[in-house]
Amino acid sequence: MKFIDAKSILSSQNGINLYRGCTHGCIYCDSRSKCYHTPEPFEDIEVKQNAPELLEDALKRKRKKCMIGTGSMCDPYLHAERELKLTRRCLEIIDRHGFGVAPLTKSTMILRDLDLYESINRKAKVVVQMTMTTFDENLCKILEPNVSSTLERFEALKIFRDRGIDTVVWFCPLCPFINDSLENLEGILGYCKAAGVKGIINYGMGLTLREGDREYYYAKLDQYFPGLKQKYIDTYGWNAYELTSPNAQKLDRYFKEFCVENKIITGWDEVFAFMRKFPERNIQRELF
Repeated sequence: MKFIDAKSILSSQNGINLYRGCTHGCIYCDSRSKCYHTPEPFEDIEVKQNAPELLEDALKRKRKKCMIGTGSMCDPYLHAERELKLTRRCLEIIDRHGFGVAPLTKSTMILRDLDLYESINRKAKVVVQMTMTTFDENLCKILEPNVSSTLERFEALKIFRDRGIDTVVWFCPLCPFINDSLENLEGILGYCKAAGVKGIINYGMGLTLREGDREYYYAKLDQYFPGLKQKYIDTYGWNAYELTSPNAQKLDRYFKEFCVENKIITGWDEVFAFMRKFPERNIQRELF
């Protein structure tokens, strides 16, 4: 673990990433890709120790309240967060200044900060985003070895629902020949329906691989699924970026029909517009 001073923390799209690198160990993680210049080894995380001070300054200078996103490149609830509480300190700042927040995580550690999310949601808006890809728990521990199980994430989504906080699920990626089955899709969608999620984000029934990510993923295939790497190469070629599941059409059709029937929004633009929209009623409350 390394502690660094960042030059800035709030992106032009109002996103923050408090760490660099990750200890969750997901075998398919795109953030391992060399194009992002993340730490090597990837598990040797960098902690942006001055993030709270930078965020405080950035929010003070904001003319208009908005939603703050976190988790796009690095999960805000890494193992180190349990002791460092960097995410919690930033949530306190967001709460104090009346902004909204949309965290993305795979960890039920997010429940530690339920009090802050409830406070922010009363004043502004919270949308909790949770990645769920694999219904089979044994398979989940291979693909996502160091995070909360899918069942635990489902239980967390229900807790947020019961507290009046909206949720969105990221259903991606689907690894060809591994978790790209109708059974897996049905299981995840069943969780989404039961948890009352507002929307589901899916970037296609498949997987993307870049330099750095690709080599790690294929090494894990050799470790856990002997012979499958060669099947990938024979099917997609070595340097393929988009690896679409052979079952993509059937899965996509079921996915869209299920979501329409259960009134779950799925269009990327629609889901992101929902998450980014800051509630006008709270702005009016501030004015008066």
